[in-house]
Amino acid sequence: MRLRLLLLLLLCEAQGHAAPRPNFVLLMADDLGIGDPGCYGNTTLRTPNIDRLAAEGVKLTQHLAASPLCTPSRAAFMTGRYPIRSGMASQSFIGVFIFSASSGGLPTSEITFAKLLKNQGYSTALIGKWHLGTNCHNKTDFCHHPLSHGFDYFHGIPVTNLRDCKPGEGSVFTRGIRVLVFIPLQIIAITLLTLAVLKCLGLLHVPPVVFFCLLCLAAMILGLLLCFLHYFRPLNCFLMRNHEITQQPLSYDSLTQRLTADAAQFIRRNAGTPFLLLLSYLHVHTALFSSPDFAGHSQHGAYGDAAEELDWSVGQILNVLDELKLANNTLVYFTSDQGAHVEEVTTKGEVHGGSNGIYKGGKANNWEGGIRIPGILRWPGVIQAGLVIDEPTSNMDIFPTVAKLAGSPLPEDRIIDGHDLMPLLQGKTQHSDHEFLFHYCNFYLNAVRWHPRNSTSVWKAFFFTPKFSPEGANGCFSTHVCFCHGHFVSRHHPPLLFDVAKDPGERTPLSPATEPRFREILAVMQQAADRHAETLQAVPNQLSLGNVLWKPWLQMCCSSSGLSCQCDRENQAKGATRKRCRGGHDAGPEPASPVALHMSTGHVGGGGHRAKPALWASQTGSLCPSYRPNGPSRAPR
Repeated sequence: MRLRLLLLLLLCEAQGHAAPRPNFVLLMADDLGIGDPGCYGNTTLRTPNIDRLAAEGVKLTQHLAASPLCTPSRAAFMTGRYPIRSGMASQSFIGVFIFSASSGGLPTSEITFAKLLKNQGYSTALIGKWHLGTNCHNKTDFCHHPLSHGFDYFHGIPVTNLRDCKPGEGSVFTRGIRVLVFIPLQIIAITLLTLAVLKCLGLLHVPPVVFFCLLCLAAMILGLLLCFLHYFRPLNCFLMRNHEITQQPLSYDSLTQRLTADAAQFIRRNAGTPFLLLLSYLHVHTALFSSPDFAGHSQHGAYGDAAEELDWSVGQILNVLDELKLANNTLVYFTSDQGAHVEEVTTKGEVHGGSNGIYKGGKANNWEGGIRIPGILRWPGVIQAGLVIDEPTSNMDIFPTVAKLAGSPLPEDRIIDGHDLMPLLQGKTQHSDHEFLFHYCNFYLNAVRWHPRNSTSVWKAFFFTPKFSPEGANGCFSTHVCFCHGHFVSRHHPPLLFDVAKDPGERTPLSPATEPRFREILAVMQQAADRHAETLQAVPNQLSLGNVLWKPWLQMCCSSSGLSCQCDRENQAKGATRKRCRGGHDAGPEPASPVALHMSTGHVGGGGHRAKPALWASQTGSLCPSYRPNGPSRAPR
């Protein structure tokens, strides 16, 4: 009897000392190439904080985006499912949402990891970019909004960062404007001139109303163009806090600092309870921007400045976790939504896209450069520091990994394509659970990856590949992104086959002459693709033209005065913070400038020493920005 009581007491004590559920900090860059961080081989971009994360955790070298485009990749990341299963894979040339007043988005029937964790008592926040839709039927239903998908708090942009959002940075619609505006205007002008000549020569009687109608049509086309150029920025580029617009149009002034400070505040508010923070950066998607403390300090122009400011922000989050002694109970994950956008080159020849290292292609195509992304996970004491894993993993794996660690069962009414990463990260298995991975170019199955259980080979077969232009280039520069069907692709019969374990740059396709098992390998991969296709169900296409195009009744506006849509509640809040700081409330020791602290760490390659304690969150817990009456402190160039 006494023995039973003793065992019962020991059991109760063990349960009482059970490890608490971890916090989760998920850091997602936008369009950051795998060749950009120092820990992945870059020697000229300074990323000491990302490198520190890799040195203190696990670096995945074959971490793959489920799609090479923002919207479908983020849908897969949030749900652990290929985007085609949720209808977030386009069948047209427009593969992402570009208008805030679109009706498409992540369906309410989809389950995100934020929903699962919220049901487990976690506080959840998304700060930064969403890009998975906002409204369905009216401008206040918020059916696709982050708060409808499990997040308690949202502060960021509902769509994406575009060149059109920043005056003077050009437009992503240049090609569309040429096709829809300039060509019709040229046709109208030629028609008018031809009719006028024929009338003057007496060869054709042309009523004046014909000239009038053609001139009216030309005026209408020009008027629509001017309205589009004038209103696009305020109507689509704005910041929200939960359901409220706080800045319209968006201002890039200290934007990364503002969002980073808000992320730090969220961590502080929830330090005593389990939390999930998804900090989804606008960096380094164009339009590029950086604060004065970073502008002009990198070796890679505006892109390098933005990348180094992104790294600084990562350091701020790590420092807050250290300060609050949360690091040992927090799983930190750093990644990018897809590869670098190699076609981002300005009319002046400035490169505004990143580096994909040795890998071919980039954003919007399924060559390795478009889908092989940084993947770093840190959890001190649980995950071995400094480990490098070269097994195929996916950004879809975060869903089941986070769910299991939080104590949430996975949904049983749907297929989850991701796999729990913890056995691989903790060395309990040496082989990825992904025997096959399927690479989609929007709606279309583009390639299959096969990592046989008893082999070190990683076979990759392409059913079609994009036609790079100009010929010999490493991207589709004539169209700015590569497209997935029609005359923009080359189809392959038999498929192009590579062993990316031996040829990661995908330079030399295999053939029956160079690979004796060529046809056998392709047959196995085709059978896997057929089995996968049988698991797909027809779902509404969230990226159909009808769902992507602008709908005036869905347009959100922070003012009631027509389409002026201008407000700045962000600056009001910032002004109140400054006043509070100057008045002595919430004011800790004045910190150094961001760039001075960032540059003092130097480049660390594969890890190295830690960044010095930082700035927006001082050692006293202050979140006041660095106020300098004589301007910001700058490090020497």
